[in-house]
Amino acid sequence: MTFKRWSHPLVTGTVILTLTGLVSRFIGFFYRIFLSNVFGAEGMGLYQLISPVLALSFSLTVSGIQTAISKYVASETSTHDYKSSFRTLWTGFLLAMALSAVCALGIYVYAEPIAANLLLEARTAPLLRIIALSIPMASVHSCINGYFYGIRKTGIPAFSQLAEQVCRVGSVYLIYFVCQKHGLTPTISFAVVGLVIGESASMIVSVVAILARAHQVFPTGSKHTSVFSLRRGIFGYHSSRSAAGLAGIYRRITGQLLQLAVPLSANRLVLNLLQSVEAIYIPNRLMAYGLNNADALSVYGVLTGMSLPLILFPSAITGSVSVLLLPIVSEADAGGNKTAVRRAIFTSIRLCLLLGFFFTALFLLFGRLAGRLLFHSELAGSFILTLSFLCPFMYIASMLNSILNGLGKTIRTFLFSVASLLLRLLFVFFAIPRYGIQGYLWGMLASQMLQTLLCTVSALRFSRTFTCDSPPNIL
Repeated sequence: MTFKRWSHPLVTGTVILTLTGLVSRFIGFFYRIFLSNVFGAEGMGLYQLISPVLALSFSLTVSGIQTAISKYVASETSTHDYKSSFRTLWTGFLLAMALSAVCALGIYVYAEPIAANLLLEARTAPLLRIIALSIPMASVHSCINGYFYGIRKTGIPAFSQLAEQVCRVGSVYLIYFVCQKHGLTPTISFAVVGLVIGESASMIVSVVAILARAHQVFPTGSKHTSVFSLRRGIFGYHSSRSAAGLAGIYRRITGQLLQLAVPLSANRLVLNLLQSVEAIYIPNRLMAYGLNNADALSVYGVLTGMSLPLILFPSAITGSVSVLLLPIVSEADAGGNKTAVRRAIFTSIRLCLLLGFFFTALFLLFGRLAGRLLFHSELAGSFILTLSFLCPFMYIASMLNSILNGLGKTIRTFLFSVASLLLRLLFVFFAIPRYGIQGYLWGMLASQMLQTLLCTVSALRFSRTFTCDSPPNIL
């Protein structure tokens, strides 16, 4: 019985993703400390300002396609239809690459207008040109990761994430020490170059993994390469199939993927647009409060580049469970196993409450000390104290969102997220000019509480639609 519990896909997948996520966040956390010490709060503010562009490009190019690949690959491999699963991956890959090429070119060519008119900070233009190079690479490994999530082999996405983080941080450290050795002054652009290097490393790991998978599924003998195996999986074993027939298959797969990916991408795009407006206008509203441009960027950098990463560090645990809960809950619901779904709801709430209260207490006790020791910033410590109350609400909302999505309530979770973001935007536009950054912190807490309340009420209503004798455990 114990062995069965530990061999459960949710347990093994969660362990892999959690351990990798913790190591990756550990590296990233100290990397941010390094960046803040080298480039200062204003530099961190500039670095964080380009995040909305990355998020929007991901929404436009590959976010929905990755989920669609994962869903269809899961159903195809469950019936051992490996050829269809590789064709699904190939079709999604071509769609994502076409979109990412257009997106990357647009950002590169129109970097100045985007920086000046959308980000409201002309100094981000050279940073945008650099990150444009990472968009096609991100599309490649996202599609391949979607395939491996579909077949429940979480080790490959986890390892590619770790490779990305190690190469990104290592390259920036190396560039910094080379600059120091030659008496050069490093700029925040080097951190963006590191992001591109990290994406390329993740892409290489993913490509090698999918070639190895193709060779495993479609063995060709020692004289042929893994690339030949992949070609056989995508286009077939023989040339007897007509080109028209093959084209018809790919048209059908394209239609399937787009039917699922378009609404998912549209939802993600709307959410990221709202988040981008929020991120862009925080420094702008801080200037309306009375700060100059440099001070506004510094406060924004302290909040988003120092304090928030520390608060989000423990979410590696709940985030890993959330990723794997979606397909498992979806499968249980489709199979009519309402008991497993109800147990998932109650277990998730219990787990998140325990973790949330623990980390809230921890940050309340040591938040100011962490700000001083890690970032040499009293302001960062003050932010950590206020943000600590987010933990229980943030963890519960994340977990229940995944469960509701697994139950097919994607429109509902989308509306919940929109409502939460709109509430936060009200605080950005009306509270920050009056109360400064403290007004935004209140908005973060209020919006997270709203989303958690909506998700909890919705999940509990679903759990009452059937009976179950005991709700102790999903495993």
